[in-house]
Amino acid sequence: MAAVLAVLATLGVVIVVLPGLVVERDLGGGRISAAERLAAVNNVRTTLVQAIGGAVVLFGAYATWRQLRVNQEGLRATQEGYLTDRFSRAVDQLGSEATDVRIGGLYALWRHADHSAHDRESVISIKAAYLRTHLPWPPRDGDSPSAETSINSVPPLETRAPDAQVALTGLGVLCQERRPDWLNVSYTDLRRADCDGLWLHHVNFDGACLEAASVYQVNLTRASLIQANLRHAELGTSILHRSRCVDADLRGARLVRADLSEADFTGADLREANLRKARGHGARFTGADLRLADLRGADLARADLTRAKLEGALASDVTVWPTGFDSRAAGVVMAEDPGDEPSILLHAAAIARDVPPLRSV
Repeated sequence: MAAVLAVLATLGVVIVVLPGLVVERDLGGGRISAAERLAAVNNVRTTLVQAIGGAVVLFGAYATWRQLRVNQEGLRATQEGYLTDRFSRAVDQLGSEATDVRIGGLYALWRHADHSAHDRESVISIKAAYLRTHLPWPPRDGDSPSAETSINSVPPLETRAPDAQVALTGLGVLCQERRPDWLNVSYTDLRRADCDGLWLHHVNFDGACLEAASVYQVNLTRASLIQANLRHAELGTSILHRSRCVDADLRGARLVRADLSEADFTGADLREANLRKARGHGARFTGADLRLADLRGADLARADLTRAKLEGALASDVTVWPTGFDSRAAGVVMAEDPGDEPSILLHAAAIARDVPPLRSV
């Protein structure tokens, strides 16, 4: 009340007393009529009222802006608390004994990553850790098929471990907007996994088993697949640019129209692999085993074929070899080129296709 009375008294002085003082000061002792003096005082008073009104408007605008900032900060804090609570509950679901509850937690984390860029990297790391802990390679529990089980007897990943397939799919989708840091998914059991169309660049698959996995049109740029098992894997049209496949097992794998430029296949086993129309420009095949591989139409310009085994490998008149390389002396068999490779229609991931036995075993 005292503050209000003080403000009113100040306004009274400013509006009633101050205009007369201003006019007297401006006149400097000069004489004017009463009507002229009254008009001058009213003009000063009008100007002061307008200035006070403008100040009140500006103060009101500032107060409104401050209130909006406070409300926004409060709303942001509420949202952060909600997101944190939702994130914690989703993580808790991953420890459930029920598969459907774990799947729900994985989808909740996926959705959380879409709404919170701040937590995207954390969600990606959690999904990678989930794969490493739930699907170790070689298998450690009796629920998973043993390492010696024939691949034709191993169910697809989405039927034997649907939660792991959800984690893998979410990982491959979220990685599309991820900064290029290494992500560890090494030594995991991904036999017959469905990776079609995923982004798995800069992912460490060292020692993992992707036998008969569907890796069609996958971005594996700079991925590490050292000593990985990729027997009979479908890698058609995938990008393995600068990937590391050192000592990897790619027997019977399909790499039709795949981008293998500058990839490192040192010591890799590529027997019976299908590399038709693959782009291996500048790839390294030092000491690799390419016997019985199909190289028809492959681009191997500037590839390093030092000590590579090529006996029985198929080539055509459109196969591009490194400058000075004698394919016939290396035991390559010339065959008719199959022409354009059609886009394959993949089987549904839940359907286990029979894998033919390898002749080179």
